[in-house]
Amino acid sequence: MNVINGKTDCRPCDTGYDESRIEMLNRRFGEMIDRKIIHGVSYCISHKGKVIAHGALGRNNAMGIDTPMQPDTVFRTASITKTFTASAIMQLIEDGYIRLNTYIGEIIPQFAKKPFDKITLWHLLTHTSGLYPDGGCFDEPLIKTQWKYINEAAEKWDGQGEFDWITPSLAAGLRRPTGTEWMYCSFGFTILGEVISRVSGISSDDYIEEKIIRPLKMNDSGFYLTPDKARRFFCSGNEAKEHLEKVISGEINERNGRGSVWDKIPNTAGGLHSTVYDLIRFGNAFINNGRLDDTRILGRRSVERMSTVQLKNIPDNCWNADEPNRLYGIGFDIRHGLSFSYSDRTIMHEGAGGSSFDIDLDEQLAAAWFVPFDEGANGWSAEPLYNVQNMIWSGLI
Repeated sequence: MNVINGKTDCRPCDTGYDESRIEMLNRRFGEMIDRKIIHGVSYCISHKGKVIAHGALGRNNAMGIDTPMQPDTVFRTASITKTFTASAIMQLIEDGYIRLNTYIGEIIPQFAKKPFDKITLWHLLTHTSGLYPDGGCFDEPLIKTQWKYINEAAEKWDGQGEFDWITPSLAAGLRRPTGTEWMYCSFGFTILGEVISRVSGISSDDYIEEKIIRPLKMNDSGFYLTPDKARRFFCSGNEAKEHLEKVISGEINERNGRGSVWDKIPNTAGGLHSTVYDLIRFGNAFINNGRLDDTRILGRRSVERMSTVQLKNIPDNCWNADEPNRLYGIGFDIRHGLSFSYSDRTIMHEGAGGSSFDIDLDEQLAAAWFVPFDEGANGWSAEPLYNVQNMIWSGLI
């Protein structure tokens, strides 16, 4: 299977990385594509600040059309977005507007009432707020999530005044007392987006673009697709194809919104789109203690805080984990164990669908790969995620 190579800074051997492992990586990706585990792959690897591998294989769509994946394919990063949201919160902390132990109710009045009054920014950033988690986290009858309550309120809204989406969302209540259990809660990062908007005075989407994405020259990243990016976007189906065509033609300008109440709700839990190359720029800023080139997005102490395990003896039972002591940082996952071969000072995040973004602060190795699952993955597969991580880290000499 042909590999389409992207831009690199040097050969892998120039940084002390075994080039033969990239050949093995491409071979294994090809096998996963042939077995329909993934539709294709776009990946980028950086070592000691230099991009050493950047390539793509397979298809750039889930429709069986022979359009090749590209190194600069644009894709929805899904939950990798949360790492940008957490970084924005840390910027506002550095600027003296909030603290990690600031109660959400001090910023959003609806949270000042029981049982939500004990929830802090830290709880939302570490998934320990007690708010109901994402659907599928637990093997139990479907519950009425925050999003269903918002949708019901939206359907009843008369269009007068400002739509209040937060009050109906809280009708879902808490699943566990605040601070007692790790439960993966994307809604909590939507609330963090609202915090960013209220504290900064601009929308959270605009804040992240202005304070993180543009300064780092992540030119293919953002919350709104342009015609150029839409042409390179991974096409997940016919509905997505129709939308992309309208963006390309100019019929739709995503910055204008959809003209509904949902335009007011932050996209900070999973709405960012990017490329693997852009994600590596973000990752290298963390490796360099919050700086890249002449740009500062965070201070060293914030990077250290975000990359330090925050929880102690907090259980995780999501997706049948049965883990008594969940390892988690600020907006980043810090998972150790037999599945992973990176160093202890590694922070990472997966994106549904799937993708992975891993930053090894000790080894100065950053990797991002987009591997949209095909029918053979049955919705999720560890092979193109965990197995690939082990292959990438095996190249360190």
